[in-house]
Amino acid sequence: MNADSSSTLPINAQESADPIPATPAQQPKLQIRLKNEDGVVKLILPTESETPASASWNDLWEQLQQRLQSGKRFWQPLAPVHLIANDRLLDARQLQGINDALTEASLQLQLVATSRRQTAVAAATAGYSVTQQAIIAPLSPPSETDSTPILVEPIYLQMTVRSGMDIRHQGNVIIMGDVNPGGEIFAAGDIIVWGRLRGIAHAGYPNNPQCLIMALQMEPTQLRIADRVARAPETPPPQFEPEIAYVTPQGIRIARAVDMKTTPYLRELALPAALRSE
Repeated sequence: MNADSSSTLPINAQESADPIPATPAQQPKLQIRLKNEDGVVKLILPTESETPASASWNDLWEQLQQRLQSGKRFWQPLAPVHLIANDRLLDARQLQGINDALTEASLQLQLVATSRRQTAVAAATAGYSVTQQAIIAPLSPPSETDSTPILVEPIYLQMTVRSGMDIRHQGNVIIMGDVNPGGEIFAAGDIIVWGRLRGIAHAGYPNNPQCLIMALQMEPTQLRIADRVARAPETPPPQFEPEIAYVTPQGIRIARAVDMKTTPYLRELALPAALRSE
């Protein structure tokens, strides 16, 4: 289904509010919302606590299709969509179904925001940008003055982070694969790339300088730890080795991982036990 461009309205932060026909399975609290904010459509799913015990995935699916049909005048064709999944557990099949429904409505799913690690992994593996949050919260960066210790479990992704992908997590991020130029990783904790790091990596986001960035092959477009910034040397080394970036009083330093074993900067990294150095 294509949106009628002649009926498209210039809307800023408006919400589709057309009524959804009630069915026995669709209680008032089971409510999918669509918002258009500066050209980005936010698809907001109800939280688990807002969902009646009798409601099923099919109930959500039917309401999504109805909402997309009734709200088509609220967006431009091919507008990007941010799926706010909250604490709902979504697998690859369900994400693909949501993407197919959005495609039929001339929308493009680009980002998934979730507080569930399994949903974040499924979304990233499918190629979407991901924001994983410790609690259900709006899409907003952490406070610049927030110094709360990181308690969120690490997220492990066995994939290549391609150009245009954006991974954000409130803990450690471990990538079993490459980060291509144009790919971006933001972590409140450490970043470990078990492959080539050629994109942007920001560890300790926004203000934890104790965090590290490690890669088997360090060729970043840009490195950030807390508020410090560094770039890779213009001339690559003759031979690449696993390296670790960390903060010193002089700024970000990069050292060979083998040399870091004798320094106070290296602590237990969030690697699987089978990959840790003995």
